[in-house]
Amino acid sequence: MLVSCLQPYLRPMKIAVIGAGAAGFFSAISAKENHPDSSVVIFEKSQKVLAKVKVSGGGRCNVTNGTASISDLAKGYPRGEKQLKKAFSVFNTAHTRKWFELRGVPLYTQDDNRVFPKSNDSQSIIDCLMKESKRLGIDIQLGTGIRSANPTQESLKLTFLDGSTTVFNKVIIASGGSPNRSSFDWLEGLGHKIEEPVPSLFTFNMPTESIKELMGVVVENTLVSIQGTKLKSSGPLLITHWGMSGPAILKLSAFGARALHGLNYEFRVSVNWAGEQNYDAVMNTLTEIAASNPNKLSSNVKPFGIPERMWLFLLERSDISSTKKWSELGKKGLNKLVNTLTNDEYDVRGKTTFKEEFVTCGGVSLESINFNTMESRVCKNLYFAGEVIDIDGITGGYNFQAAWTTGFIAGKLG
Repeated sequence: MLVSCLQPYLRPMKIAVIGAGAAGFFSAISAKENHPDSSVVIFEKSQKVLAKVKVSGGGRCNVTNGTASISDLAKGYPRGEKQLKKAFSVFNTAHTRKWFELRGVPLYTQDDNRVFPKSNDSQSIIDCLMKESKRLGIDIQLGTGIRSANPTQESLKLTFLDGSTTVFNKVIIASGGSPNRSSFDWLEGLGHKIEEPVPSLFTFNMPTESIKELMGVVVENTLVSIQGTKLKSSGPLLITHWGMSGPAILKLSAFGARALHGLNYEFRVSVNWAGEQNYDAVMNTLTEIAASNPNKLSSNVKPFGIPERMWLFLLERSDISSTKKWSELGKKGLNKLVNTLTNDEYDVRGKTTFKEEFVTCGGVSLESINFNTMESRVCKNLYFAGEVIDIDGITGGYNFQAAWTTGFIAGKLG
């Protein structure tokens, strides 16, 4: 009797995974490992697999983040924090490390908590996923796009772009994020709520600001905010030839993705170069420097770990000559310098996204998915994984971790 009751769950299935990115491969591998007698096929509309993995981290692949606390890890997701917090109890950063290392890919954690393969080559991750797929007998079909999916009793009929159709018992959608709303029309047609896709993780363009001349300079400890909003961020800030980037800016763009889209990417950003919010504390530091180094040039003593080129720029911005001695600044000069250090303002006029690594917020609404299984709440036997869901993380391996986690759970087909 027990065997006959289990029979429907043990029978071989035909499983389709749509999308050959990180979430797609991890979903397929998980599905095959959980249902070894079933056939698993990955469909990819392009001619490339794991394209984002290839270019991630400058070609090194930022596999995950080193944060061990599930609660702290979940805070790295502007959208999906609550849902992922639960999902991370099933598969988190520790599981990711173990998974890859058991398959011959040792990893290491940088000081900034980003995790990379020890080879410093994204090909190590690609080779690992490809090797696992081959070992498990997962079929990969490139140049095969999906037009629609239609429920048929206990299965789903996929219609391909060439008009052909195939019926599958289970389908996992891991097609990634898209800036085009129309990309989600076929999923909306099945009854899913779609959140409008807008860019996330972008840099700030400052065409009218002279700070661009400092391209390449990094200030390690900054506080950044958007005027007129409650958006704040902290961390390293990089000056680029188009404006500002670095973790502090990218984090701000992620949490402010929808608000900044609403402002048409035109706003003023305030930068605290001292990394210290308290005005008096900054003033006390400068006063002590002036008292201890009265005869030294203002340009020769650089507080708060600020790089030389940036310090000279900030002195000029405060109308202080670099040849002036600290004893000559006076109260007026110190006040100007503190104001510049704690509340330096710049005009942002546009954004720049990383075309190969673009991240969007938006996609299939969180309320349309059961995060215990990643199954659709409105279409039986349909599952989701990765950026096709309205989940996105800050920079630092968070988006890949979401892909591994949702893919692992989706592949259980529970």
